[in-house]
Amino acid sequence: MAKKSKGPRGLVTLECTKCKEKNYHTTKNKRNTPDKLELVKFCNRCRANTPHKEAK
Repeated sequence: MAKKSKGPRGLVTLECTKCKEKNYHTTKNKRNTPDKLELVKFCNRCRANTPHKEAK
């Protein structure tokens, strides 16, 4: 059974900017943050902390 959506919060996939691997999933309030999300996370392929941007 799928989880019901509550308001403007949606699921977002984060992609490594160096190797382009999609590593993380998170939620984001699309009403408060309309621009793309960017976080520094650990990438297993690069073996380093790299910036991860929101992917489509």
